[in-house]
Formats: sequence, structure tokens, C-alpha cells
Amino acid sequence: MREAAPAGSERTPRVRTALAFDFGLKRIGIAVGDTLTASAAPRPAAPVHAGQPDWSIIEREVSAAQPHCLVIGVPFNADGSPGALTAAARRFGSLLGARFGLAVEQIDERWSSLEASAALARRRAQGQRKHRVRRTDVDSAAAAVILERWLAGERQSNPHER
Repeated sequence: MREAAPAGSERTPRVRTALAFDFGLKRIGIAVGDTLTASAAPRPAAPVHAGQPDWSIIEREVSAAQPHCLVIGVPFNADGSPGALTAAARRFGSLLGARFGLAVEQIDERWSSLEASAALARRRAQGQRKHRVRRTDVDSAAAAVILERWLAGERQSNPHER
């Protein structure tokens, strides 16, 4: 017969919340998720004006989610070399970390927008989505793809990452 463990001595996995960003020059997609469900949900995208993200939207999402870390999608070319926006996405990640005092993880975001767009179109064709797919929907759905990759254990492992 097995003895019961003393109350409070069981190790329950700590649920960690993360907020992810799909960086773009016109919009930044946002998604939230956690390690318990290992899933992510899109949030409203933040517009970018004159090269500056709408920080009030990002601050609102960080405040609402209370994440343990932030995840940023970093774009690479198909061959794995840095893309045109790689440096800008990394700068944005650095700004996020400094502004909110949180760790920032980087994920290779190749094809996340294509994957998100296809999934949204499929949902619309199946009648699960009534409204047309807008670019802001794709941006935040891409952030959800990025976050789900991170939750599944992907980390930045591109040889060109540094």
C-alpha cells in the first residue's frame, strides 16, 4: 500500500503564459498562450505608424496576459539566411524585453504567415469563420503559429542566427 504524499509536496507543473509577436512594418500580430494547453490564441494586431508600433495596444496585451516571457518571430529566407526584416525584428524584440523587463525568446517564423493564411481560409471554406480574412487576422494568426512552435519546444536554432 502506497502512502499518501504530504499536502503541498506534490510537484505540479507550473503554468507559464507567453505572448508572441509576428513583426511587420505595417502591423505586428499578437497571440497569447500557455504551457498547460500548449495552444495559442490570436489577439488584436498592433498597427505600426511612422516606423513605431502602437505601444498602447502592446502594453494592454502585456498587462492583460501577465506573461512570463515574450516570443518574437524572426524572419529568415528559405535557405536559412537572414531575411530583409531579420535585424528589425530582433531590434523590436530587444525593445520589448527592455520595455517590459521580460525574457524574449526568438523563433524562426518562416512560412508562419502562409500557414496562418491557409488555416484561416480553410476555416472560412468550412463555414467555421463567417467574416472574410483580413491582413490583421493573418498577422495575429501567424503570431499564434509562432507561439505554438515555441510551446512545442522549438527554439531558435538557425545557424545564421547570430
